[in-house]
Amino acid sequence: MMLSEGNQSIIPTFVLLGFSEYPELQVPLFLAFLSVYTVTVVGNLGMTVIIKINPKLHTIMYFFLSHLSFVDFCYSSTVTPKLLENLLVEDRTISFSGSIMQFCFACLFGVTETFMLVAMVYDRFVAVCNPLLYATAVSQKLCALLVAGSYSWGIMCSLTLTYFLLALSYCESNIINNFICDHSVIVSVSCSNPYISQMMCFIIAIFNEVSSLIIILTSYVLIFITVMRMPSASGRWKTFSTCASHLTGITIFHGTILFLYCIPNPKTSWLIVKVATVFYTVVILMLNPLMYSLRNKDVKDTCRKLVVSKLLCCSR
Repeated sequence: MMLSEGNQSIIPTFVLLGFSEYPELQVPLFLAFLSVYTVTVVGNLGMTVIIKINPKLHTIMYFFLSHLSFVDFCYSSTVTPKLLENLLVEDRTISFSGSIMQFCFACLFGVTETFMLVAMVYDRFVAVCNPLLYATAVSQKLCALLVAGSYSWGIMCSLTLTYFLLALSYCESNIINNFICDHSVIVSVSCSNPYISQMMCFIIAIFNEVSSLIIILTSYVLIFITVMRMPSASGRWKTFSTCASHLTGITIFHGTILFLYCIPNPKTSWLIVKVATVFYTVVILMLNPLMYSLRNKDVKDTCRKLVVSKLLCCSR
């Protein structure tokens, strides 16, 4: 809701401070984030293409990974371009509609990624703990439903929180001490009581984090027990290695979020908040395709063939 002044509507604008308190670092940060964003776009879109063209990667695990790569690309493209722009220009304003849209899409893709990782751990759990039932327990139909459910829940959470943000009133000009319009910073500059919006965000965030972590931790405890019962040391190592990339991604993603929201007094630690936010909204999205591709021979072979064929076409 926008403030009204007589018969005139005041359209609020926000100023994203970002890293403006470090003017000498603007160019180095721009180059660093531009490099990260380039790797993120190439890595995630490249992973999607590689999975599509290589029949050996037409498996359930890589079906999930192709959607994870798509979500990571969309998430990064929602956040990083505005961050790069603010590092170059002095005018760091963002329109009210722009800030709401950025939050809406960031929330959608963030929640979707959370539950896409849960769907992937279900695949690993069945593959390790019930390999004989894998074909029936992890069917194409069920996997499609898990992916559709992740997107649907992300959309529902995003639209719900966006609705309550739009119900608030905002001042004409507000300064946001961050580089992204997340829920907490938008609420902090509202001119009305944000209690209901904050409670809705708290409930949704707690439900998403607790439910996903319970499923993930329970699954990996059972996977660990199953692996430790294997008589062959080489078999144990091979099974652990198939789960290593996924477990690393989950640890970084959830570990950063838990660290960010467990800071006792974020108002006195804005730099820590910004660095942690950069990590889970920018850096992790670059790491996911690297972690999954560097450990897989089929992915590396397909990538090598694509590069060679491209070079041959250019040399003709």
